[in-house]
Amino acid sequence: MAFISDTHGWYSDLRDEVDHLNGRWDVDFVIHCGDLTDTGTSKEYEWARDILHGLRYPYVALIGNHDYLGTGDQAYQVLYGPVDFSFIAGRIKFVCLNTNATEYDYMAAVPNFDFMEEEMTKDSARFDRTVVVMHAAPYSDQFNNNVCKAFRRYLDYFPGLMCCVYGHDHADLVSSIYNDDLLFYGIDCAEHRNYRIFTFTPYGYEVEQVYF
Repeated sequence: MAFISDTHGWYSDLRDEVDHLNGRWDVDFVIHCGDLTDTGTSKEYEWARDILHGLRYPYVALIGNHDYLGTGDQAYQVLYGPVDFSFIAGRIKFVCLNTNATEYDYMAAVPNFDFMEEEMTKDSARFDRTVVVMHAAPYSDQFNNNVCKAFRRYLDYFPGLMCCVYGHDHADLVSSIYNDDLLFYGIDCAEHRNYRIFTFTPYGYEVEQVYF
């Protein structure tokens, strides 16, 4: 599984990233952790979509805070669907959350705890482990930090939670945000020309940082 993020307006870098991923033979899926655009315009979405459609692997994309600008959230939902979603691969559920609370002036349920509760048990016979993906991590400028502690408690209810993955910070990071054994992996931006490969096995996972 390849994780990329924050491609913004760096279209030449994104093309190189797609080409580099297409040159690998060990990728099954790609997850974009958000900020497909810089200002949320329809044209930016189309440019990014056209490049990402060049991937020879399936991919999904989360919504980032820049993707909300103007009517960007509407364009995102036309192209990619709901802002909170999940999928199951290899008995691992990937729970993809909208965590861009400040884009709503904290007036909406972001993160959506009702959605999280549903995903804890939905299709429970089909998955044993969980990876939670988001754009903005807890305690960042975009997250609703009034609910950071509650968010951590909710994470504990996901079966076999392995790790969390996020974007937004334009940095390659590995941290224990809550000072416990749950690791959060920050995915760097396209301009810095690197991404991460996660290899999931029945016994855990391995992580590789790749430069292109």
